[in-house]
Amino acid sequence: MNAMYSSVFDFLLTAAPADSVSADFAADWARHRARSRDFASSLDRAAIAGFDSAGTGPAFLGGYQEALHALVPSLDPAELAAMCATEGAGARPSTMATVVNEAGVVDGTKSFATLGTFADRFLVIARSGTQPDGRAILRAVLVPAGASAAVTPLPALPFAPEIPHATVTFDAAPGELLPGDGYTDFLKPFRTIEDLHVVAAVLGQLVRVARLAQWPAEPVEQLLALFAAVRGVGAEDPGSPGVHIALGGVFDRLTALRTELDPLWTPVDPGVRERWERDAPLLGVAGKVRAARLATAWRTVA
Repeated sequence: MNAMYSSVFDFLLTAAPADSVSADFAADWARHRARSRDFASSLDRAAIAGFDSAGTGPAFLGGYQEALHALVPSLDPAELAAMCATEGAGARPSTMATVVNEAGVVDGTKSFATLGTFADRFLVIARSGTQPDGRAILRAVLVPAGASAAVTPLPALPFAPEIPHATVTFDAAPGELLPGDGYTDFLKPFRTIEDLHVVAAVLGQLVRVARLAQWPAEPVEQLLALFAAVRGVGAEDPGSPGVHIALGGVFDRLTALRTELDPLWTPVDPGVRERWERDAPLLGVAGKVRAARLATAWRTVA
């Protein structure tokens, strides 16, 4: 913990916000690491990344990176990473065509990799064989960026255009096989871990807005209370049905809180307000997947 602050809550309430608005994501990440190095929790660091972001796009990228480093602690903290799972037919194990052999050599194309154009290392989910029942065996592989990984930038999305996406094609790309199952130990938990870290970052960004615009104390308390809930959920097993149910409640509360905060945006800097309104759809990305996961979790505990 930073000696200047008793908790991350004190940091969010008293620190001067920085600005992560450049397209130099490596420089932004280095500044963020220096700024948050004394906070042990990746969720706390994600909130700080959001607090130091002038828009939802940079906040998302900070949360996304913290989530990947939480999922794979062996990643070099200085490196930018990109999850490579989605292919032309989606990210379902049954349709995944990218393959990896026993030596960790990867072949195939991933159609949508967030931050792919700036990644130092790719976390690739690839097929390594087939089980007797016909189901795919998946592995997770860390592949360094380089000549064996051809990166093609994709057009910017209409919301959060600061977030770069790319197609990545691996041609006999050497990588490091990670222990465990690529789906149950990496891809599936990452969906929950990413959700938690991105919400933490968005809440950190909203605390920034609240402080700069001098919002009343009560909405700031609500933002910090919801962040406390995120920290509590994040301390549990991301595969737990109860975690998915609690996370559903977090998203519901975030949706309601955004509506409650609408009247307070009037005095906010117009550029900040316009970016927030433009980027609001980002919070609904993967909503159908979350809804299906939540329904499955309720069936599990029924």
